[in-house]
Amino acid sequence: MVHTLTPSELADLMAAGPVDVVDVRDENEWLSGHIPGARLVPLERLRADPDAALDRATTIVFVCAKGVRSMAAAKLADRFGYEHIHNLDGGTKGWAGAGLPLVETATSLAA
Repeated sequence: MVHTLTPSELADLMAAGPVDVVDVRDENEWLSGHIPGARLVPLERLRADPDAALDRATTIVFVCAKGVRSMAAAKLADRFGYEHIHNLDGGTKGWAGAGLPLVETATSLAA
């Protein structure tokens, strides 16, 4: 089952302990700003092999720009039997809109 989190709920969850924040946007979107501690797993890569990208023993929160692609990712993980699946409502736009910080990366991840 997929649970939806508000930005403040995600911030509290991250402060409470380990959580895998998986950003499913493309690299250019990631470079423009992402949640601190998140990791990039583009949706296409996740769809190709969820088990290679995710850890079943971890609480996973999927993130995108607004929450649409991350919900698709969360539903995919749910279908593959992952537990403790969450989607960030409003995505990184909602996160930033709540006054929470984004990290910008100046160079390509492929470099």
